[in-house]
Amino acid sequence: MSEVQQQVQEAIDQLVESGTERGIQVAVYRRGEQVVDAVAGVADPATGRPVASDTPFYNFSIAKGATTTVAHVLAERGLFEYDTPIVDLWQEFGAHGKHAVTVRHVLSHSAGVPGIPLDTTPEDLCDWDKMCAAIADAALWWEPGTRVGYHAYTFGYIVGEIVRRTTGNPISQVLREDVAGPLGVADELYFGMPEAEHHRLARLEDAPGAADMMSAMPDDLPMFKAGPPTLFPTAELGNRTDILAADIPAGGKTSARAIARMYAALLDEVDGVRLLSPRRLRAATAVAASGVDEVFGMPSAWGLGYAIGLPGSTAQDTPTAFGVGGAGGSFACADTASGIAFALTKNRLTADFTAATQLSQIVTGAR
Repeated sequence: MSEVQQQVQEAIDQLVESGTERGIQVAVYRRGEQVVDAVAGVADPATGRPVASDTPFYNFSIAKGATTTVAHVLAERGLFEYDTPIVDLWQEFGAHGKHAVTVRHVLSHSAGVPGIPLDTTPEDLCDWDKMCAAIADAALWWEPGTRVGYHAYTFGYIVGEIVRRTTGNPISQVLREDVAGPLGVADELYFGMPEAEHHRLARLEDAPGAADMMSAMPDDLPMFKAGPPTLFPTAELGNRTDILAADIPAGGKTSARAIARMYAALLDEVDGVRLLSPRRLRAATAVAASGVDEVFGMPSAWGLGYAIGLPGSTAQDTPTAFGVGGAGGSFACADTASGIAFALTKNRLTADFTAATQLSQIVTGAR
């Protein structure tokens, strides 16, 4: 066992033993080779089923990194350019003055379309055509490219519809055929996960006090105008069979090693597979939009679909790192300077990225 594998294993064992976490995975690649594959705790507290390396977790927005990667793979094939207007690919999207929104705006969360209708239900989220029609009919919150604000749900549907319109296939199929399949992780990285496979998933649970924290937030936060609170990420929502089975590519189901392997294949070849050219990766990971987030109010910096910076740091502190975290505390990212790809997935939904910050610091400190 390597020193870094041992350090990570000891750290996650302690997180579980202390009761801070229930079940957790950490995977790390360095220069295309896996150097950490660590698991601890239980995937299903009701049965005691332990976490395994291939256990998929529904980690919400962590899979935006996979959605983004699919988009870049298709852009590299010439199906569209970053500055292609969305209306050129999806005519209905241009309603209410959205004709100027480009692929670049969507990927950098600066499109000005961060909200879904406030009467959207979980069942609606599972209806692809209904959600795309609602987003196409949305009005702009700001002029495209002038501000940045997290497109929590809309990001996935817009990118997914771009993929469907340019390939003729749903984004889940493109993910499987062009990203997950070639990397050998098609049974660990999903948007919509077949119901027959749900028995393999970790069961989510809310951390103590999560509901109290939500109720203490001011009612006038812009995030409450971007979608109904009933669709904010919770264990109840994330354990629903219909939600797990549906293509909702603002989130997804993955093991740590699958999403880390994807990031590793952005940086280097992994068993002969490299997903993007170095030139494409540089374009994707340069800061494209930054500023105070119009939805959540915190400073943010986005490349084309990937947030810039490591968990617990800023884009200024770690400008060569890129990735996406998920509600509940999961995180997956890579660093072009160190050659490290890192992922942490877990089933207890916490309010911050404390565990991801701790583990990524162990990994980067041991490089």
